[in-house]
Amino acid sequence: MGKLYPIELREWVVAFVGADNTHRASASQFQVSIKFVNDMVRLKRESGSLQAKRQGNPGRGKLSKLHGSARLLQEAIKNSDRPKARSATSSQNMSALTSSKQLDTKPIKRDELWNN
Repeated sequence: MGKLYPIELREWVVAFVGADNTHRASASQFQVSIKFVNDMVRLKRESGSLQAKRQGNPGRGKLSKLHGSARLLQEAIKNSDRPKARSATSSQNMSALTSSKQLDTKPIKRDELWNN
């Protein structure tokens, strides 16, 4: 998506057309396309303003009906009493395996891992 033209340029184009100049003359004067001049004149006539319209989807997509349900589902997941991924004993075992005392004394061999 391109950048919007400044509001001052929009006003100048519409004022230039309002001073009995053609759309083609105003397009060449301000170095914009004729379509831009047509759009600005139409926008001024229909809305009375030269502010840019909102871009993108205003929320009428196929999933917009489910938005409330999705929020309820997220809250239910947050509030549920799910067990933690790691239990306290597994985290204690991991800290015992990676303690600096064990790693500093001697390296663990592959055979020792399988025999334990």
